Amino acid sequence: MTSSDPLAPLLDLPGVAAAADSARDALAAVHRHPTNLRGWDKTSTEASWRAGRSSAAIDGGSVELRRDGDFDDPILAGAMRVAQALDGEALEQLTAVFRRAPAQAFARLHMLAAADLVTDPDELGRPSAAPGVAERLDLLGQLVTGATRAPAPVLAAVVHGELLGLTAFPTANGIVARAASRLVCTSSGLDPHNLGVPEVTWLRRVDDYRALSSRFAAGDAEGIGEWIVLCCSALESGAAEAKSIADAARAG
Repeated sequence: MTSSDPLAPLLDLPGVAAAADSARDALAAVHRHPTNLRGWDKTSTEASWRAGRSSAAIDGGSVELRRDGDFDDPILAGAMRVAQALDGEALEQLTAVFRRAPAQAFARLHMLAAADLVTDPDELGRPSAAPGVAERLDLLGQLVTGATRAPAPVLAAVVHGELLGLTAFPTANGIVARAASRLVCTSSGLDPHNLGVPEVTWLRRVDDYRALSSRFAAGDAEGIGEWIVLCCSALESGAAEAKSIADAARAG
């Protein structure tokens, strides 16, 4: 990275570079799993399903399904719509949009996540007009489309943390932020088939997740580093979850 790269200083924070490398290696390894060499379409669907339920639970949503397979809880319903958009052909389409126009992808994610949460349909996909929101979303878009050469796990953590802290939309910001992190992983080639399930770790460590995302949003340098390390650790653990899915599919 050049000195003008806005994310370059983050790699000097304690543990960040090593955590990013570990996440990258773990995800690369699970993509080489025999099941995922040809059957990744099935394992990625299971990963998206688990991710959606965990993402909803992080925000206080239910993880229970009705007998007909539908969802009573609006948070879970939105999270599962997002999960479907991050799977199969829909993922390819959304990733393509994200690569060229990240703001459009953010808006699409919010429309899916918040459809049952807002009373005014005009709020869907429309960021807040609060001061600074448009500028920070624009900066995120620049990072996604090439303004940084930071490792993908670091960029994913930054996009994730910024969207959480910015609260750009009236609701469902957590689900949008975690989905955007996944899009960084797919669009960058870090996790092209969306096999990892980092949401499971963020749910298990939800107190750390909330505390460190708040410190990231506050601009605390130590907190920023710890947030990135947490996100990278979740990506690494999410690769282990992906391996368990692939192992089960192979055994079945």
